[in-house]
Amino acid sequence: MAELAEIESKLFTTHDFRLENGQTLPVLELAYETYGTLIPARDNAVLMVHGYTSSHHAAGRNVKGKEGRGVAAGAAGWFDGLIGPGKAVDTNRFFVISVNALGSAHGSTGPSSIDPKTKKPYGPTFPAITMRDMAASQKRLVDSFNLKGLVAVVGPSMGGFQSFQWAASYPGFMKGIAASVTAPRAPGRLGGLEALQKRLADDPNWNDGWYYENGGIPGTLEQIRYETLLNYGQGEAEAKAAARGWAEAYDGHSLVTLRRAIDGFDITRQYDRLKQTKVLYVISKTDKLFDLTSCVAHALDMRQAGVDVTYVEMPSNKGHMASHADAAMWAPILAAFLKDL
Repeated sequence: MAELAEIESKLFTTHDFRLENGQTLPVLELAYETYGTLIPARDNAVLMVHGYTSSHHAAGRNVKGKEGRGVAAGAAGWFDGLIGPGKAVDTNRFFVISVNALGSAHGSTGPSSIDPKTKKPYGPTFPAITMRDMAASQKRLVDSFNLKGLVAVVGPSMGGFQSFQWAASYPGFMKGIAASVTAPRAPGRLGGLEALQKRLADDPNWNDGWYYENGGIPGTLEQIRYETLLNYGQGEAEAKAAARGWAEAYDGHSLVTLRRAIDGFDITRQYDRLKQTKVLYVISKTDKLFDLTSCVAHALDMRQAGVDVTYVEMPSNKGHMASHADAAMWAPILAAFLKDL
């Protein structure tokens, strides 16, 4: 099976982006990648959205020897098992746009970005954002391609939140969403925002949040990432190596910004807005963050509300990492779902 190669990060820029809280970002930048070809009818696009601390590099390998906005040169994408020629998200058929979330630290506007007013990083002054803000920012990117709509929005974990939010914010704009290892609202166990903030502030380089010219806080970030990966079900040796590289590129304030957005996510009272969108809801039986009982209840509630939902339980031992670590388990289901759309 052919592989995607020579992938490059791109940057979308727009201005005066108004947030849900009333504040305005003078400049909004979104890092993204594309795979496949947009056909003349402009109706074969799939939007790919990522998890909490991930990036827009979802598939293929970026240009050899070239760093791509926080993405290591030559690194494989996090959903590479599912996106590409002949794969579930077939790039011979679909034009895929994979975007880095607003507030992230992998190239999109976030706390580490330069505030045009001060000429310094936003840092702790970066405004609070929501999942609705993320979807709205991505809608600007999508609109820049002059698309009539999307075939689907696809994403794991926080990407699942964004997928559900797209269906609620823009009913009918996409034919379907494929949300994995996730839920239509944030579970309480994802909390701990105050504990996270305290842990970051305890770093000796914290400097009231202005650590950008103070050596940063990579040690604390590395330990947080390591513990997170273990909780997700990743092995110790692999988690240590992944945490070290990630901590060098990521930003502590992005952790807080995205966690706050996650904690406020809940579209369970908006199921009427999902009736125009088919839903593929895929969970992992061993996921410690999204337990089986709650996920089953969410699927039943959606179905009772009249949502066309296909519910799938992956018999994976990979925990929260299942939808990419065991991609082969659900690849045929995702392929069939997209084909039916």
